[in-house]
Amino acid sequence: MPQIVNGVRATRIEGAVWRKSSRSNPSGNCVELAGLPGGGVAVRNSRDPEGPALVYTDAEIEAFIHGAKDGDFDDLLVRG
Repeated sequence: MPQIVNGVRATRIEGAVWRKSSRSNPSGNCVELAGLPGGGVAVRNSRDPEGPALVYTDAEIEAFIHGAKDGDFDDLLVRG
């Protein structure tokens, strides 16, 4: 499996099944993720589905998800 590098057009990642959180904005503005066949996860902006994708290792995604669950990024939430 060829290595997928950061900044590759999301449409060039063969077999990617993109998904987004059920908490996504109803207008579709969200982040989408796709598991990669050789491991890792690609991330793209739903507003630009043909744009660049960032690629993270399984360990990086695990650390991010656990940090989000622990509230490490709560200060970044938009408050009304």
